[in-house]
Amino acid sequence: MRAHPSVLLVDDDDAFRTVMACELERAGFEVVRAASGGEALRIVADWQPQVVLLDLSLPDMTGLQVLERLRTASPASEVIMLTGHGSIDTAIQSIRSGAFDYVAKPCPLDELEVRMQRALERHSLSRRATLLERGLTPPDMGSAFVGQSPGFVRAVELIGRVAPSDSAVLITGETGSGKEIVAKLIHSRSPRRDRPFVVVECAALQESLLQSELFGHERGAFTGADRAKPGLFEVAHGGTIFLDEIGEVSASTQVKLLRVLDTSTFRHVGGTAEIRVDVRVLAATNRDLVAMVRQGLFREDLFYRLSTISLHVPPLRERAGDVELLVRYFVGQLNDRFGCRKEVGEAALAMLRRHDWPGNVRELKHVIEAALVVCDGPEVRPEHLPAAVRQPTAAASAGAIPTLEELERDHIRRVLDAMHGHRGQAAKALGISERNLYRKLGDYGWLG
Repeated sequence: MRAHPSVLLVDDDDAFRTVMACELERAGFEVVRAASGGEALRIVADWQPQVVLLDLSLPDMTGLQVLERLRTASPASEVIMLTGHGSIDTAIQSIRSGAFDYVAKPCPLDELEVRMQRALERHSLSRRATLLERGLTPPDMGSAFVGQSPGFVRAVELIGRVAPSDSAVLITGETGSGKEIVAKLIHSRSPRRDRPFVVVECAALQESLLQSELFGHERGAFTGADRAKPGLFEVAHGGTIFLDEIGEVSASTQVKLLRVLDTSTFRHVGGTAEIRVDVRVLAATNRDLVAMVRQGLFREDLFYRLSTISLHVPPLRERAGDVELLVRYFVGQLNDRFGCRKEVGEAALAMLRRHDWPGNVRELKHVIEAALVVCDGPEVRPEHLPAAVRQPTAAASAGAIPTLEELERDHIRRVLDAMHGHRGQAAKALGISERNLYRKLGDYGWLG
């Protein structure tokens, strides 16, 4: 990663090129110089600058000709044209041809810096959007959504009905039940499937950082904000944003989210300009938002905007008939990944069917992976399963039915013990944020 913003300065005036390069370097830019269009194109073949300052008049070709070839050779670079008096019409033509902006020479450095910062902001936004479109836009996740139980089938049918719409969807369910897969499936079956799918883990960031991530910030908005940064709502423009653990966001962030949902506009942190986006919002929570609304912990108007459609993902204990299907699916996946041909034996499968799965599908996947790793033969036997799966809970042995809270507490305790009390590793294994884990430990009186 470059330590300083990179700039290619293309101008045939030796004195101007030298003075401007020195000033830009003093301002914190990494500058490479070129005296002709041909030299500039040779440079970008190996070095892709973030910004190109391009003179309209060059000795070997016109600035417009260089611009046209730059668009192919370095499409991510933002080009600012340098114009002399009497060439404004040509500068405007360059904007139509793909230049970001133009400035007239001699150009005051402070004015040029402002335009370059805007170009860098757009470069950053384009780069993030490209990465998301290439790497994070999910394929159709239908093959990963496995089950035949009635509650599961109802959820799948509802996904099929809501996916083509632009309505907000609130996905509810316990931790590990597959809420993010549901969100990805909705996106991949929507008209927005070829646009970004942006995941925001709302519980993972402190309030000010979350707002900066969601809405972006202006240069100087807070300590350390040395340049403007686009927000994830901008990155998701045209696509879908998935707000995971929405029940963890603060009252201040709730107000800002409500405004985006109502008006499709927002402002950068520290900014005044209105930014309009076209984004579908999906949200998920494992908390009871209705109860939180009653307690004044979650805005009622935001709840209704997020839950235009509500979709519940049933816990695995209510899908007992799906356990074997999921086991077969995960074994097939992991065999391909590990390059082996193992299977789960009937005795081990019977234990997996009996287990109550407080960690849901995520826990089942981790159990199968661990069993295949420790299994030294072609068949997973009971002794290859974790002790928590082999040994029923004390409540179950006594014939009592534990509450959901008791199941969750027992599971968290088992994971903490397995991680020797390391909370960061435990949170990762549980599939929740450290902040969410700390909140649960506080609720159980285990902090301190």
